[in-house]
Amino acid sequence: MSRKPLGEFTRPTQVTLAAVLQVRDSVLEVLLWQRAREPFKEAWALPGGVLAAHETLEASIRRHLATKVDLAGVAHLEQVSTYGDPDRNPVGWEIATAYLGLVPLGVDPSVPDDTSWHPVDDLPPTAFDHGAIIHSARDRLRGKISYTNIGFALAPATFTLTELRDVYAAALGYDVSATNLKRVLLRRGAIEATGGRRDPGRTGGRPAEEFAYSVQTLEVTDPFATLRPPE
Repeated sequence: MSRKPLGEFTRPTQVTLAAVLQVRDSVLEVLLWQRAREPFKEAWALPGGVLAAHETLEASIRRHLATKVDLAGVAHLEQVSTYGDPDRNPVGWEIATAYLGLVPLGVDPSVPDDTSWHPVDDLPPTAFDHGAIIHSARDRLRGKISYTNIGFALAPATFTLTELRDVYAAALGYDVSATNLKRVLLRRGAIEATGGRRDPGRTGGRPAEEFAYSVQTLEVTDPFATLRPPE
């Protein structure tokens, strides 16, 4: 495929992309759509598109996301990075600004037929540099989950500690102790008991205590804290 030559006054096209992540069946997954034309026909790509005239970057990605996912299901959206390699698009010079979007556990946004969820750690063939962008978004999430309350955007409105532990384990990529997680998040004031109890169901035992995030917007809860994988 031929590439357009870059003239002296050529300017790049500006696009916005979003890596929308959700924990589904205890696996961190990303929303992708399958391209119907070249370049990268039938490869999987992140939702996004060209920045319109007089449009902010965030307005652009929200507009493009609205064609692929119900935006009411996206609990958090933040800019991750900008990708400006002149060779990232084989057709022409294109600069991409990438966003991280998060959907809470249990929410099932409606998506079109060409769009589906895929495990972040087992991606299908992806278009352009979208695989690297997805992993950068995953790494941003893993970093922020250690020192902010960003878990609010991955967890349901109310949850048991077991449910929250599973969300954290999927996001971080390693097992997490529910007891330690409770101690850390309560000490930081990130979560609070709702007073509710969850019916144990057929398994029996004591009803599980319900919790909720204290704040439903992003806050730094401990700038010096980290959650590390076991040695």
